[in-house]
Amino acid sequence: MLSVILVGIIIFSIVLFAYSLMSHRIESSMITAPMIFVAIGMLVSPEGFDIIPLGAENELILVFAEIALVLILFSDAARIDISTLKGNRNFPSRLLGIGLPLTIFLGAVIAILFFTDLSLPEAALIGVILAPTDAGLGQVIVNSPKVPARIRQALNVESGLNDGGAIPFFAFFLVLSTAEEAHIPASQWVVFAFEQIGYGVLVGLIVGLAGAYLVNKAIDKGLMRGRFQWIGFLALAVISYVVAIAIGGSGFIAAFVGGFATTLTGRGVGDSIIEFTSTWGEVFSLVVFFVFGMLAASLLSGITTAIIVYAVLSLTLIRILPVAVSLIKTGLKPNSILFMGWFGPRGLASIVLLLITLNEAPDLPGLQTIAVAVTITVLISVFAHGISANPAISWYAKKIALLPSDAPELKGVVESPTRTQVTVRD
Repeated sequence: MLSVILVGIIIFSIVLFAYSLMSHRIESSMITAPMIFVAIGMLVSPEGFDIIPLGAENELILVFAEIALVLILFSDAARIDISTLKGNRNFPSRLLGIGLPLTIFLGAVIAILFFTDLSLPEAALIGVILAPTDAGLGQVIVNSPKVPARIRQALNVESGLNDGGAIPFFAFFLVLSTAEEAHIPASQWVVFAFEQIGYGVLVGLIVGLAGAYLVNKAIDKGLMRGRFQWIGFLALAVISYVVAIAIGGSGFIAAFVGGFATTLTGRGVGDSIIEFTSTWGEVFSLVVFFVFGMLAASLLSGITTAIIVYAVLSLTLIRILPVAVSLIKTGLKPNSILFMGWFGPRGLASIVLLLITLNEAPDLPGLQTIAVAVTITVLISVFAHGISANPAISWYAKKIALLPSDAPELKGVVESPTRTQVTVRD
């Protein structure tokens, strides 16, 4: 008799192989890999054909999800050139420094208005979990030559860094939510929250700086070559996460800071990391979407009108308004702001943060509302952003063609590499 876990691995592997056989053709259509794996997950769930009766509280699921987020956080931070964030008029820095906090704040405010059963920390958790955007769901956009390089770069850098930027807020509000429920004194949870953030940053800096320095020395002395460079950086990501957890810090913050720190002492880090994330990192991400499909199916019965309206607002007003505010005085046309605001898909980071919340705070009074709200928002995003990508590119390209050559959208910019390269349909 096959175990549930083994059945899940077999089904996932078969779907992965089948998708690989047709991947080039699929990538040039309106169908995306996350859409397929989410749909298959829903089909094999207890609410579907009941092939895999596996719940979101399963520890193995959480392990896979956490590994995926650790690798993404580390690699995204390691890929970004610090020079791309400099300057007041730089779009990524505005989206991260102004847009991200506003998105969290607005998401929390609207959540507390829509869901009266939530406490303020619980509403803030929804805002934080749904704030990060997913570069994987927007690869068609950031790889399309029809989209101006400056716009592609802004969305690419933002989605690569805003998940790491949201993690400290998530750690803080998760601690606050659980502390409030357990009636823990403020002095204790404040100290704990700062330990999570502080130790995470400290471990990330030490591991990233020292690790990248040692990699450089090994390369210079001819001790390390080829594939073991990215295997070494994979090990650094895991070391950052595990050591931070061991001393009471946030492993996710450590992984993000560690990846960023490697850019300060490492050379050629970007190429090594991209080689890894384009293969195994992608596999782990698809595992998370597969699991998410099963989770989503189990929560569909909890959908209410308020949930649906909030999900729609999360993908529109709650995203677009902060983007518009952050880009004030940049000279961008309304069409560009609308385009950038719409393409803030919710995906991997939101799923993993939700799974962590489900496992670490199972007694939160508003947990069911949080779970359904996040799940429906991500579910709509996976399909809505995937289907709309190519039509939106065509629409935006026509608008860009009408702009003068000196328009802010058309200014040159040094582009950071993306996670994966995909084919864009003409």
